Amino acid sequence: GLGDVYKRQMTDAQIEPSTYTERPTYIVASNKGWHYPEFEKLKASQNGRWLWASDTAELASALAQYDVIRYVFFLHWSERVADEVWQNVPCVCFHMTDLPYGRGGSPLQNLIVRGFSDTKLTAFRMVQEMDAGPVYLKRDLSLAGSAEDIYVRAGQLSAAMIRDIVATNPTPVSQEGEAVIFKRRTPVESELPNDVSQRDIYDFIRMLD
Repeated sequence: GLGDVYKRQMTDAQIEPSTYTERPTYIVASNKGWHYPEFEKLKASQNGRWLWASDTAELASALAQYDVIRYVFFLHWSERVADEVWQNVPCVCFHMTDLPYGRGGSPLQNLIVRGFSDTKLTAFRMVQEMDAGPVYLKRDLSLAGSAEDIYVRAGQLSAAMIRDIVATNPTPVSQEGEAVIFKRRTPVESELPNDVSQRDIYDFIRMLD
């Protein structure tokens, strides 16, 4: 069964990097279609097998195809990942804040309403606590433009970071500093506020676009 598939996966500590020189397998997982073109570029340009998953069923199918998965890269994922997956396969998440600042939901909107014009895109290993895992890489990310512009830019940057991780096999480092938690914004918070500046109105509209 699927549980046996997960148990066959091996952790970083159990597998030497040389194991992956012969057709390593990678999964790119995202609920958002705008990431698919970046996946296609990775698949065309990188060594190894590259599989795409857009939901939990596709992720389970991809995991079941091969005994050893080198990495699963989560670009945007709104579903719970089974413990058996992240405990046995290196799962790399991408979060649009300079972790541990900004753990939690709606990072783009929470940054903009707080007046940020740029941020870090953080690649970290998934653990049980949300957005708390050790960090592989951080890269600068501009928050200019509409939400769509920023999400597409973040997807392109994520793909570049994936190439770096695949090439260098970095050891993730524990997060340092005090954690600041973002709460996921609700529909009520998307109503246009009154008595704010034109700049605030502009930021409010673009972060929801």
